[in-house]
Amino acid sequence: MTERTGVYPGTFDPVTSGHIEIVRRSLKLVDRLVIGPAINIGKGPLFSLEERVEIIRQEIAEFPEGDRERIDVVPFQGLLIHFARQVNAGVIIRGLRAVSDFEYEIQMANMNARMEPAIETIFLMASDRHQFISSSLVKDIARLGGDTSQFVSKRVFGRLKGKFSEG
Repeated sequence: MTERTGVYPGTFDPVTSGHIEIVRRSLKLVDRLVIGPAINIGKGPLFSLEERVEIIRQEIAEFPEGDRERIDVVPFQGLLIHFARQVNAGVIIRGLRAVSDFEYEIQMANMNARMEPAIETIFLMASDRHQFISSSLVKDIARLGGDTSQFVSKRVFGRLKGKFSEG
């Protein structure tokens, strides 16, 4: 039997409790999960790539050992489909919060399928308690001095507070 590898790409700026939920659920579907924080300068990330990788690894460190061992965090730049091939993924996992996400994501999934028909895209709907959480909104709330503790882990909450109290 061959190992089923999935890739879960994103900016993860910052990683939210919704992202972590998708990671946990993805582990039910694949043998190995590669979390791919994207090098996306165009989005103007709050956290550097190194910080995002470190944060994700710290979040994963709290998973049970058997799950932790099945996860790799590998940053990437360029086309997602090239990255998926590079890590031998047969599946791309995308989290959806709302119908508006679906419109964009289905376009991307169809383009990826045209470029590499052997790699499937799986959409996981966020649970109702995470549907409204986005990294952008979390950053906006933190930037304006609001409490983001219910949307991110204590560790990420502390890092956000640190970012916006600097300067």
